[in-house]
Order: sequence, then structure tokens, then C-alpha cells
Amino acid sequence: MEGKIKYEYSAKLWKHNSPGGWYFISLPKKISKEIRENLKWQEEGWGRMKAFAQVGELTWETAIWFDTKLDTYILPVKAEIRKKRKLIVDQNIEMTLWI
Repeated sequence: MEGKIKYEYSAKLWKHNSPGGWYFISLPKKISKEIRENLKWQEEGWGRMKAFAQVGELTWETAIWFDTKLDTYILPVKAEIRKKRKLIVDQNIEMTLWI
């Protein structure tokens, strides 16, 4: 991902508690703070920022969203990705993210 800033971290997959809730991985607050301080200008509506994510060998184009209640960015994880990598809730996941 040439020209992008790379972040590596480990975080747990969680599910939003609404009916049919989405699955997310929260970015560590330290990384979110750094992204917000340096790259907030890249945000689109509702705190959305384009990104690329990688789990294992699987890389996909996505976006992160700033969640004001959690005070951090969250990365939605689609069913297709969860199935391919066999990801489950509360599993600690090694992530790479490019902004």
C-alpha cells in the first residue's frame, strides 16, 4: 500500500447489540488519537475515512468510522471476511490497517 500510513495492532472482534448488529474491531485509542490529529482532514461524512485492512493473507478495501461514544475509530467486518478468516466474537485479531 504505497503512500499510505501503516498501523499494526491486535484487537477483539465485537458485535453491536442492535438487532442484526454489525461486527466491528475497535482501533486502539492511541492509534485513533494519532489518526485524528494527523489525518482528520481526510474524513468524509460522519467521521468516515477510507482505509485498507488486512487479517492474515486477506486484504480488503474498507473504511473506518469515528465513534464519539467509544472515542475511537471502529472498523466494520463484513460476513464474507469473517467467514474466510473464521473470525469469531471476542477473538483477538492481529490487524494491519493502511490509511
